[in-house]
Amino acid sequence: MRSNTLSNEKATSINLFDLSSIQMRSFHLSWMAFFLCFFGWFAHAPLMNSTIGPDLDLTKDQKIIAFIASVGVTIFARLGVGNLCDKIGPRKSYIYLLTFGAVVVSASAFVTTWEMYFVSRLAIGVIGASFVITQYHTSVMFAPNVVGIANATSAGWGNLGGGVTQIMMPLIASGMLAAGFADSELSKWRPAMFVPAILMLLVAFLYWKYTTDCPKGNYEDLPEERPQAAKGEKSLFMSAVSDKRVWVLFAMYAGCFGMELFVNGRAATYYQTKFALSENMAGGIAALFGLMNLFARSMGGWLGDKFSKTGGLEGRVKWLVAVMVVEGMALVLFSRMDYLPFAITAMIGFSLFVQMAEGATFSVVPFINKKALGSVSGIVGAGGNVGAVIYAQYLLRSGSSLEECFLIYGIAVSVIGLLGLTIKFSEADEKSAIEEQEKLEAFEASLQNENIAI
Repeated sequence: MRSNTLSNEKATSINLFDLSSIQMRSFHLSWMAFFLCFFGWFAHAPLMNSTIGPDLDLTKDQKIIAFIASVGVTIFARLGVGNLCDKIGPRKSYIYLLTFGAVVVSASAFVTTWEMYFVSRLAIGVIGASFVITQYHTSVMFAPNVVGIANATSAGWGNLGGGVTQIMMPLIASGMLAAGFADSELSKWRPAMFVPAILMLLVAFLYWKYTTDCPKGNYEDLPEERPQAAKGEKSLFMSAVSDKRVWVLFAMYAGCFGMELFVNGRAATYYQTKFALSENMAGGIAALFGLMNLFARSMGGWLGDKFSKTGGLEGRVKWLVAVMVVEGMALVLFSRMDYLPFAITAMIGFSLFVQMAEGATFSVVPFINKKALGSVSGIVGAGGNVGAVIYAQYLLRSGSSLEECFLIYGIAVSVIGLLGLTIKFSEADEKSAIEEQEKLEAFEASLQNENIAI
């Protein structure tokens, strides 16, 4: 029986239990790699106050600077990694990034001074660029009818690594102490860093063995499959930089993923200060925000695919605009809640829309510039980190309360969402999308007839 792919061999459906096809192997390994990179990227956070800070004698300001540095450097890493995907393909890019991540995360166990720690956190921040490779790889492996949900699901499941590490790293550190790999309570974080490092190396090997750059194979064996600018055209990176639609999506991703990063880092503090909750209770409630990644981002991408069937590429954009505007309104509502159950409900609603907006954004990205997909993904992905840094800097410099910031940010997000109305596609782009969709429908019909015959 034929595999469920188009003539260009992109998968037209997602079968989570299919490990025989290159598309689904790439899907699963890309989100696993993303998950582990985020696990390693945020591995220091849950151990900062209990062990790392006291062990290295870090001040409060140094802890904040280390966090901003680790998030900020990812902006530049995402730009570079996106361009790297266009040049050498996602397979080699991920293998190199995972190997680099394993080295720098494990090396952080040997730092002894603030200066060494700062450099270590900068290096670790580079692996936050893993998101770009995951989005690139799923974009080239899946057909237009499912690329939105493929991108959104791989990203949503990968994002969970940043939340799981909050639970697992303290347990791993305590296990290292109990097993005799650490000689004191304060030093138990050091051997713990080798766990995510070893896992990253394992997945790097699996990526090398079981994936390819595109459905047909690797770019080095099929140079005609590698995206490249025609003679006389701008470089792929410059063609992405000069497209205003890319920068609109950059700003919109700052308004959704950037806001998710910020709220993830401040939600527990918000509940402690506004509702006088204990650290454990506030942390438990705040964790509900991240749990929406299990399905909300996938829903955003899936609905983007659905709206494209009736509205074309413009339908994807209109869905993104709508969900971004509602996201901003939901954040405003959350900032106004003074009764704890209402605040929790509003936060969950906001989380649902912020993560759907992320999925909707990357249901549009694959159609902006197909040749420069890596560069477009890198620039838009960097927008999320830029947003998080801006929100954090405003909070620190303005002296405003979190409640006031959430109100201001909510209004700003809705306004940014309206910018999406300026994203336009040419008649040729729309025609190409329609033709590809018709080709897809014809292919699926032939599969159904084949199954009936069998």
